Formats: sequence, C-alpha cells, structure tokens
Amino acid sequence: MGDAAFCDEVWERAAKLVRAIHDHPFNTELGAGTLDRDRFAFYIVQDARYLVAFAKALATASVRAANPEEAAFFAQGAHTALVVERSLHAGYVEEFGLSAEDIEGIATSPTCLGYSSFLQATALAEPYPVLVAALLPCFWVYQDVGTALLQSTAHIEDHPYRAWISTYSDPDFAASVEQVKSIADRLAAAEGESREAMTAAFLRATEYEWLFWDSAWRRETWPTARWLT
Repeated sequence: MGDAAFCDEVWERAAKLVRAIHDHPFNTELGAGTLDRDRFAFYIVQDARYLVAFAKALATASVRAANPEEAAFFAQGAHTALVVERSLHAGYVEEFGLSAEDIEGIATSPTCLGYSSFLQATALAEPYPVLVAALLPCFWVYQDVGTALLQSTAHIEDHPYRAWISTYSDPDFAASVEQVKSIADRLAAAEGESREAMTAAFLRATEYEWLFWDSAWRRETWPTARWLT
C-alpha cells in the first residue's frame, strides 16, 4: 500500500464514488434549490433515524478509545449528532408541517436500516481502528458536499435548504472532520494489520452514503411490504 497516509489513499480510491455523490440528482437539485420537498422530507425523516445509530456508534468509539482526547472527541460527536443535527431536522419537520403521524407513517427504508446496522455491527464486532474508519465517511463526505454546495449556491437568495448547507459547510464541522481524519491516519500507521479492514470499512460506508441519497431520491420503500399488509 506504499507510504501514503491512510486518508489520502482511501479518498483517492473513493474518488469516482464521491464524484457520483456530488453529481447525484438529489444533491444537484438540492444545490439548485429545486429539490422536491417530499424527497427532502423523506430524507430528513430517514436521516434523523440514522443519526441515532450513528450517535451510538460514536459513543461506542468513545468508550473504546484508549486516548482520553479521542474519547472526549467522540463523546462530544455523539452529543452533537443527537442534539445539534437533530435540531436541524426538527426545524425542517416544522417548516414542512409534518405531524407525528406523518413521520410515523414513513417506514424506515432498507438503506437506512442497512447503513445503521452496518455501523452498529462494526461498533460491536470490529476493532476500534475499523470503527473509526467506518465513521469517517459520514463526517468527510458531508463536509465535502456541504462545502461544494456553499460555493455553488452563494448567489442564491432565500435558498430553501440554506440551513442544511450551512450546517455541513461550517468551519467547526470541518475541524471535526480533520480530527477524525487525523485519528484514522494515526491508527492506520500504528496498527498496520488493521489497515486493510479499515479501508474496506471506509469504502463500504462511502457506498452507503451514495445509497442513502439515492434512496431519498427514490423515496425507497420495502418491495416486500405488499405481502405483509
């Protein structure tokens, strides 16, 4: 694998996939401000559910971290996922006029369940370095997309999704991304035998990032549901 830093290597390997995420119609229309509100509402509901699993995985990383600074960082990340990001979702839920019944009527999508289950299984069954690698795309890809959208939408006044874009292009969020990257690079260098598994976990989670936006675009349902009603 050479002497490249872990994050440089995996980002290069995922480059085409990350480009596909940027080019996905969900994100291009979100950037243009023309994304169908029903699609975004579906995304918000699914993402709020995913964030619970993501926060639990972050909390597990905090417990398993030997470094006290890393433990504190991941604990704070779990708090942010549950409080700060969910407040963003709550604002859109209120704006869209979604009732509790509306939200309950939207089933957790197969992709949301799959991504959530992948993170929770990794948190419980894989070594700490692999867990960090699996968590990294949710930080890094969102920051990459948010920053690109901020640059491309600066001229659009009253953008309907400005709050979402601002959250993930915020300098404080970028600093968190850099910290996770630094932790991942350190772990990959210190525990070379885990690097292959870390790479696999990073790439799988990045695949789930694309799938998550695609599922929101399609408002994914369970094709088997018709046999269970």
